[in-house]
Amino acid sequence: MANDATVFDLDVFQEDVKSIASTPLMWERYRGQNILVTGAAGMLPIYIVGSLLAANDLHELNLTVTGMVRSPDKAKLRLGTALERPDFELLTGDVIDRIQFDKQFHTVFHGASPARPALHKDSPVTTLKANALGTINLLDAQVAAGGGSFVMLSSSEVYGAVTEDGLISEDSLGTLQHFNPRASYSEGKRIAETALAAYQDEHNIQALTLRFGHVFGPGITLDDGRVQADFLADVVHGRNVRMMSAGGAMRTYTYVADAVLGLFFAHLTGDEHVYNVADPAGNITIRTLAEAFAAARPEKAVRLEFANPDDDRAYSPVTSLGLSAERLSALGWTPQHTLAEGISRTIASYEEG
Repeated sequence: MANDATVFDLDVFQEDVKSIASTPLMWERYRGQNILVTGAAGMLPIYIVGSLLAANDLHELNLTVTGMVRSPDKAKLRLGTALERPDFELLTGDVIDRIQFDKQFHTVFHGASPARPALHKDSPVTTLKANALGTINLLDAQVAAGGGSFVMLSSSEVYGAVTEDGLISEDSLGTLQHFNPRASYSEGKRIAETALAAYQDEHNIQALTLRFGHVFGPGITLDDGRVQADFLADVVHGRNVRMMSAGGAMRTYTYVADAVLGLFFAHLTGDEHVYNVADPAGNITIRTLAEAFAAARPEKAVRLEFANPDDDRAYSPVTSLGLSAERLSALGWTPQHTLAEGISRTIASYEEG
């Protein structure tokens, strides 16, 4: 599968979204709704699109999904046969620009955001505008069109540097170097969350924020820049998994289908305004993640390779920066895939065709 492959039509993608749609949730809430998904060609948003369309097929909800994207040509390559469906529409637009809806969107899933670390470094102004101004523009447009539910795809980066031990709960708060250009992403997400809370208070928008940990799965591009994409690229190309450090830092890694299932649990059954979405079992070191990718295809005989050979012996785990999922788990959400299964399915998405 190439980086611009039709993610929507992959067998593994369709299996995932049909499984999500068959989960016994209150899908009736979406009956007859017009639903907007921004950043619809991205990994998490395309799974939201696919799950909603699968739910429409399974439960006959008479809903319509509009996918908003900046680049229609790229989106068409990734959305494939979704474009042929009467219940899906592609809308070209940039959330940074002022927006006016020609109809009411009963639910907005806001996933438009520069996710690649390289973009945060090279285009901090665009990153800040997309997260902060883009969210405000969407909220203004939704209020003007009649209001509704607004679901924001946020990030664990809003927590900053948390000093407390253990997994990070929704009420935790750390520090950020807000004067650093790299903070354009994390501070932008913080501003977006504040904007959503303000619009809920003043305009009665039904607000929900999902703070995702590190997500991987079909739809992630090999040149994404995050370690899970780098390790995936190494295995796909049959080369040793290269470690730039000892890999002692701990993060929470979640398979994309489990993350999106968590989103729907929160939106359809939750009564809190903020939920972490992260698989507690995926709270592992970067080195453990690399080892799991290397072991996923034993026939390729891939092994770990260290840029600094001393790092192979200097392995020392550090304090966890993972997210607590207690609030979401209390709703009945349980990840359906082990780390090994999620990694295998991700690799399989690149082996199709």
